[in-house]
Amino acid sequence: LVKPFSMALLGWLFIGWLFRPWLPEGQIESYIAGLILLAAAPCTAMVFVWSRLTDGEPNFTLSQVALNDAIMVVAFAPVVGLLLGLSAITVPWDTLLLSVALYIIVPLVAAQIWRRSLLASGGEAALQRTLKALHPVSLVALLATLVLLFGFQGEQILAQPLVILLLAVPILIQVYLNAGLAYLLNRQCGSAHSVAGPSALIGASN
Repeated sequence: LVKPFSMALLGWLFIGWLFRPWLPEGQIESYIAGLILLAAAPCTAMVFVWSRLTDGEPNFTLSQVALNDAIMVVAFAPVVGLLLGLSAITVPWDTLLLSVALYIIVPLVAAQIWRRSLLASGGEAALQRTLKALHPVSLVALLATLVLLFGFQGEQILAQPLVILLLAVPILIQVYLNAGLAYLLNRQCGSAHSVAGPSALIGASN
């Protein structure tokens, strides 16, 4: 309800207006579209890691991420399509729908099949053993993904550091805005830190 729209507003404000003179004219719309796509798709894998680092309640984190992914299945394409349409950017609906299928539906279905198979063959103990074994693998995979993402874009970062710096401004503001808002609302509602922490993290994750 907040994050994609706040990022769209910040993108239009900073990239489309305030920073426009210092950015390549032909890339302005693409930068705004990239920011919108970034904000509309929270990185739930990171939320699990961050939740552990903040002593978050694991069951709450799991249910929250599951709910978020369920919403993303039906909301990602329409929200992105709406915001890109308002930005007068062509909406690649086939790409949006393919992204939902590949990055949300397929992993969810695969995980459920694997989980049911483990429970059927070895019960809860087998599931817990597998989760324990996967924990360090998931951390390494997440860190490797981040390193590779930045590594493959290394030339772009070095070639245009000013552009990267300017694009980071609305992203940074959006992260603190959404995390702060979510944490504040949780605390005002009486939620403990172990719930408010992961709740704020998923509200700001990119």
